[in-house]
Amino acid sequence: MPSALESPEAGEEDLLRYEEIEDDPVSPMDLSELLKEGTKESHDRAENTQFVKDFLKGRIKKELFKLATVALHFTYSALEEEMDRNKDNPVFAPLYFPVELHRREALAKDLKYFYGEDWKEKIQCSEATQQYVDRIHHVGQHEPELLVAHAYTRYMGDLSGGQVLKKVAQRALKLPSTEEGIQFYVFDNISNAQQFKQLYRARMNALDLDKNTKERIVEEANKAFRFNMQVFDELDKIGKSLAEEAQDGGFPVHDGKGDIRKCPYYADRLGTAGPGCPFHAAVGLARQPLVQLVLAACVAVAAGAAAWYIL
Repeated sequence: MPSALESPEAGEEDLLRYEEIEDDPVSPMDLSELLKEGTKESHDRAENTQFVKDFLKGRIKKELFKLATVALHFTYSALEEEMDRNKDNPVFAPLYFPVELHRREALAKDLKYFYGEDWKEKIQCSEATQQYVDRIHHVGQHEPELLVAHAYTRYMGDLSGGQVLKKVAQRALKLPSTEEGIQFYVFDNISNAQQFKQLYRARMNALDLDKNTKERIVEEANKAFRFNMQVFDELDKIGKSLAEEAQDGGFPVHDGKGDIRKCPYYADRLGTAGPGCPFHAAVGLARQPLVQLVLAACVAVAAGAAAWYIL
C-alpha cells in the first residue's frame, strides 16, 4: 500500500508513509535513502488515489475489499515466486526473509474466509494486476537486482501503513476480532516491526551495488508505485460501477453488509437470481403508475378523514 510519514501524533492518512526517521546514521548514497527521496512524489500520488482515500475513511464495500485481496494474492504469488528463484543470488539474497515476510499463506487464509474452500476456482487476475505480475516475473527472471525495489515497496509498506489499513478494514467491514479476513496484515514472526525495518534497510544498504544499479532500483520502485496506482484506479472504477448498477435499476445501493451475492436483486443482475427480494419487489411495485395513482387516492382519503376528525 502507499505510505505516509510515521510519527506518534500522525493521523491515519499520515501513517501510510513508511520512511520513518531512523536512529542509525545514513549516507545520502545509501540505497534506503535514495529510495526514500526518489519515491516521494510517487508516494504522494499513491496516497491521493480515490480508492486509498475512501479506504482510509472506512468507505469500502466488502466486495471491493475482497477484490483487493485477490489482487494482492496474485501480486505476492508472483513476487515470492521470484524471490524464491533468487534466494541465493547475491544481488537479492540478503533480503530473503521467507519466514518473517512471505504473505502467500496468509492471503490464502483470507481468500478462503471470503470465498470458501473452493476460492481458487472463484477468483481471477484483473488486467491491471496482470500487468504488475508480468513486470515482477520479468524482473525476477532477467534483472533480479531490481527485485529489491518490488520487495521494498510491498513489505515495508505492509509493516507500516498496512497496519493502519488493517484496523480500518476490521472496523469498517465488521470483521471478527480474531482477525479472519485480514491475515495478510498479521506478521506473527516479527515481534518488533520497527527493529525489523531497520534491519531490512541495513541489509539493503550493504548490498554491493554501483551507482547506476541503485538508480535503476529507484526507477523500478517508482514503476512499482505506478502499478499499484493502476490497481487502485481499477478498483475505484469497479466500486463506482457497483454503485451505478444499483442506481440505474432504481433500487437502493447495497449497504455492504454480508455477501452482496445473497441479495436477490444483485443476484438477478448477475443472472443468478432466486425468489425476488420482498423489499425490492415492493419498491418496484410502488413505482408502477397505476399503483401510484391508487396510493395517491388513499392518501387523499386519509387526509380528508383526518381533517374531518380534527374539525
